[in-house]
Amino acid sequence: MENILKEKLDEKSLEKLEEINNPKVFEFITKYALYCNPKNIFVSDGSPADIDFIRKKALSDGEEIPLKIKGHTVHFDSYYDQGRDKKNTKILVDVGEYLDPVIETGPRGPLTEEVHEIMKNIMDGRTMYILFYVLGPENSPFTIPAIQLTDSPYVAHSDNILYRQGYNEFVRQGEKLTRFFKFVHSEGELDERKTSKNLDKRRVYIDLKDEIVYSCNTQYGGNTIGLKKLAMRLAIKRASMEGWLTEHMLLMGVTGPNDRVSYFTGAFPSMCGKTSTAMLEGEKIVGDDISYIKEIGGVAKAVNVEKGMFGIIEGINSKDDPIQWKALHSENEIIFSNVLVLEDGSVYWNGHDGPVPEKGINHSGVWYKGKKDENGKEIPPSHPNARFTLHLEVLENIDENLHNPAGVEVSGIIYGGRDSDTWNPVCEAFNWEHGIVLKGASIESETTAATLGK
Repeated sequence: MENILKEKLDEKSLEKLEEINNPKVFEFITKYALYCNPKNIFVSDGSPADIDFIRKKALSDGEEIPLKIKGHTVHFDSYYDQGRDKKNTKILVDVGEYLDPVIETGPRGPLTEEVHEIMKNIMDGRTMYILFYVLGPENSPFTIPAIQLTDSPYVAHSDNILYRQGYNEFVRQGEKLTRFFKFVHSEGELDERKTSKNLDKRRVYIDLKDEIVYSCNTQYGGNTIGLKKLAMRLAIKRASMEGWLTEHMLLMGVTGPNDRVSYFTGAFPSMCGKTSTAMLEGEKIVGDDISYIKEIGGVAKAVNVEKGMFGIIEGINSKDDPIQWKALHSENEIIFSNVLVLEDGSVYWNGHDGPVPEKGINHSGVWYKGKKDENGKEIPPSHPNARFTLHLEVLENIDENLHNPAGVEVSGIIYGGRDSDTWNPVCEAFNWEHGIVLKGASIESETTAATLGK
């Protein structure tokens, strides 16, 4: 093993890494330990002790703040780092390689050099966390191993809630494992609020060829939690090459006559109702965001890629969302982001029950009713893209097949979006071809707060 790793890892972390016995893993980690130059490196094996260590580091480093209810914390992103950065998010392509014009692309060689230059010594004085996960259930035809490197304990904590631990899978496969998704993230220099400071150097570059994503000078989950939308883009490419599907879809069980349960996927863009649909009263949720779909035994089977929920909190109230409301007010492990924190440590978000508070702390700093930004626009109590991160298993309506390695049979697909003036509210297709071509492929959705500048 390279001397750089021996210098920066303590004895326990070194033992964990050596147990994997995979040259490709060592090569990847060594390369970015040299580039990013952290003060030290912590290797997580996904044990309760390691998960708890990361949870406590997020608090002690100031990236999360404890709240009134046990297990609840809050994280704030920079005021200007509240959504996906479309301008600086690019798919890297080789010369002569073309994708759809609506997809932001850039030359693979020059942009890889650029992001490496930005990330040179970016972790100086900080801890690099090495995290192993699997996308999809363990020991499944759907399983994809992945490694995330990050210097943010908030990002690491979020990953641990959202994804299934994969260290044992890396140990089990050893040197036989030749393909895995790779994510390199650094939040960069932080300001006094522990938020990313150098947003002019914010980059999210996705290399489909090497199945690696680079993300720097940002903390917002959509840009930094590698296994979420960033991994989805890698998986779309892999799926298209291997003959299966990676879809931005909810997965839910709908109860019919005689307690029959039929499973449906639902394709809606961000902030267009995937979570609220998956949480319909009386039905069961398997997942609310990303699904893998494969033909197994002549049947379309689907799994939830994740085990947690990174949900938009705006509008959640006790009347319309009783299950989520109960979970968000119980002693569960939850990270709130960019909500309003009151003096007593409770939280408020846009659409919360009760009157709007007079003051508090939010993504803009000290907040009060009527506060305006630099352009004279009134700042709401919480950002429209404010989030919560929790384990799906704390929800009362979680389906028993959440971790089923065989997946569930897909009975139908629902396509949807946010459209205030064109489409009928609900349409039924005549058949699969009609539904996919004339409904799903034709729908356009209005831009939402999940994208910066909108």
